[in-house]
Amino acid sequence: MTSEITTDTSPVFDPENPAATIEAMAHRCSNWGRWGEDDVHGTLNFLDEGARVRAAQLVTTGQTFSLAQPFNAEGPQKGWRRRTNPVHTMTDTGLDAEFGDQGFPFGMGGADDVIAMPLQCSTQWDGLGHIFDHGRAWNGRRAGAVVTSEGDQVTGIETAADRIVGRAVLLDAGRALAGELGLEHPELPDGFALTPELLDRIIDRQGASAQVGRGDILLVRTGQYSRTRREGWGDYAGGAAPGLSFRSAPWLHDREIAAIATDTWGFEVRPTELNGAFQPLHQIVIPHMGLYIGEMWNLDELAEHCSRTGRYEAFLVAAPLPVTGAVGSPVNPVAVV
Repeated sequence: MTSEITTDTSPVFDPENPAATIEAMAHRCSNWGRWGEDDVHGTLNFLDEGARVRAAQLVTTGQTFSLAQPFNAEGPQKGWRRRTNPVHTMTDTGLDAEFGDQGFPFGMGGADDVIAMPLQCSTQWDGLGHIFDHGRAWNGRRAGAVVTSEGDQVTGIETAADRIVGRAVLLDAGRALAGELGLEHPELPDGFALTPELLDRIIDRQGASAQVGRGDILLVRTGQYSRTRREGWGDYAGGAAPGLSFRSAPWLHDREIAAIATDTWGFEVRPTELNGAFQPLHQIVIPHMGLYIGEMWNLDELAEHCSRTGRYEAFLVAAPLPVTGAVGSPVNPVAVV
């Protein structure tokens, strides 16, 4: 599949009637039953062994890029819905070793540590049990039958532990659109919506290596994370942001991508395009499409490399931690070129 694919938008797009708009888009983009009633992988089914073999052949230099933000107490979270930043505590230190307080024989010493954090506090994947629509989870299951007080009993993040390895395609929206938008930095302004037309334009400008198709892991750099590194976190966590337009749902659906990740807190444009709605694109792509979403990724260094080389694809390893029953997971994605 290429950027020449034509996709229909929702049969209804009325910002003043978000309920009807969401319902119409859910029907347009549903993958319920596509891989059978017992499916737990959603669009990761597009990322098969053959796709991974082809992706591995993209490696020519062996150069690697970590796509993770730092996991530390400095940010980006502000405490919304009990989402805090990681708390890293040393339980054994070099001083303990120097004073011989650790109980090891013959002079041996060591350091040890522990971390406490929400699973979605920094670079992470949203699993398929993270978002529901009208009480329904991925593949039409009852939300209450999927996620209980003991965790996600059906689509827990551990079901994807060996799945997210394949071809990544970077769409550097900040750079591709900077000229026509008159931007001082290659960073989209908050509230800027990436529509299907703009996504196609970015692909055309970046060239053949940026074509997006079946089984790909799509990376979208808006530049918002770059701005936080220069100006501070501000309202990065939960505030206004550039991102995917609600209208992009059919575009994502028809290209049969395996997953998508962005450099923003919430993946989609904020404020939302639908009055009164909260993350309506999440409401479509996770429970109806079965699409894995990555958020708060650091795409800057990879984007700079792609800009220099003119090559916008890479081999990506982005396995979530197999936390049994979790609906999201921290990740250190590594792109290899």
